[in-house]
Amino acid sequence: MRLGIKLMLVVAAALVAAAPAHAQRQSLADRVGSLEQQMYNNSANQDLLNQINQLRQQVTSLQASIEQLQHDNAQLKQTAQDQYLDLDSRLNRLEGGSAAPALPAVPESAPKAPAAPAKPAAAATSERPPSVHGDPGSLAVTGDERTSYNVAFDALKAGKYDDSAQLFLSFLELYPNGVYAPNALYWLGESYYATRNFPMAESQFRELLSRYPTHDKAAGGLLKVGLSQYGEGKVDQAQQTLETVVAQYPGSDAARTAQDRLQSIRLGNQIR
Repeated sequence: MRLGIKLMLVVAAALVAAAPAHAQRQSLADRVGSLEQQMYNNSANQDLLNQINQLRQQVTSLQASIEQLQHDNAQLKQTAQDQYLDLDSRLNRLEGGSAAPALPAVPESAPKAPAAPAKPAAAATSERPPSVHGDPGSLAVTGDERTSYNVAFDALKAGKYDDSAQLFLSFLELYPNGVYAPNALYWLGESYYATRNFPMAESQFRELLSRYPTHDKAAGGLLKVGLSQYGEGKVDQAQQTLETVVAQYPGSDAARTAQDRLQSIRLGNQIR
């Protein structure tokens, strides 16, 4: 009996002694797990930091690319503007010739008008003589019509566009079917175009084309219809009109100018 009791005490003591060791093993495992978790967290944090650094480098690279693109875009816009101004200058140079217009010959069957008084050299214009194909018998002109026309045209040459518009309007009221009426319509449109009154300019050029489709100003009138449409912001219509100029008057100054302006418009569309 005593031996059994002693054996039970020994077993109990062994169990008591073993309990702290097991508890210690559990505590050590927890600590190892905690350290492993910390190491994992540190590794994840390091990965995150690496990703952040990579993103920063990418942002810096993108900013540099954006600045370069902005610089390139500004240069393209400046180039387009320079080309536009160059084309405008070339277009303006096309508007006049170098010889002063002569009075149309009066047909033999028509009564001769009295000779116009001599005019000073300053009154001579720089445009070509008007010509309407198809009815030469209607080209008789009086000195009074020519004088009125010269006054309006001189104002245009002097850059007094508001004055020239009023003078050409007055001329057309006095001589609605005169020999210089087609030219007056064209230069009236130019007077409006020069002051950026594009709707009024387009209206005058269209009237010229409607009344005198075979006049030597018709090609330039159609060209200016397209340019006026572009000035009004009607880009698609302007392109169609300019393409019509190229197709309808191939090889002419108006067609070459229309082609140049089409290229300028397309370039402008690409850089927007």
